[in-house]
Amino acid sequence: MYLIDGNNVIGQRVGWHRDKEGARRRLINELAVFARIRKVRVGVVFDGAPDTRFPDGSSYRSVRIFYARPGGDADARIIEMVESERNRRNMKVVTSDGQLAARVRVCGVRVIRSGEFRKLIDALTDENPEQQHGETAEAGEDLSDWMRFFGVADEDDEHDFDKED
Repeated sequence: MYLIDGNNVIGQRVGWHRDKEGARRRLINELAVFARIRKVRVGVVFDGAPDTRFPDGSSYRSVRIFYARPGGDADARIIEMVESERNRRNMKVVTSDGQLAARVRVCGVRVIRSGEFRKLIDALTDENPEQQHGETAEAGEDLSDWMRFFGVADEDDEHDFDKED
């Protein structure tokens, strides 16, 4: 299992702070691709208040999503999760925080630096072009919802509207 310090990995992207909610969602989508391709379990922990679309403990395409406890931070939540895990030998924590890394290593958990993990995700995205543009299942669902709203049936999607009649 990979346990990701979400804000650390997001922070590897320039400009992420301009759209924190969007950055979280893009990371969750990237982690879902990672989990699918690598066939691994993934959990991510974010600092700050939970996203209303992804509440604490929810799952999105095989990624479990968690947040810091009220009055705490993501590091404390990660430590709590590591200490409660029975099978720590197969656990990897992704973080750039030195204190957190030292703490989880004492528990027998392998640590991967956020920058290394970001490169790994980017390489997987390069190998899977359908993920390059940050398109999420959520965006596709929004499009389908709008198409239904405007009365375009699913079977209409299959027609080639560019052909001249």
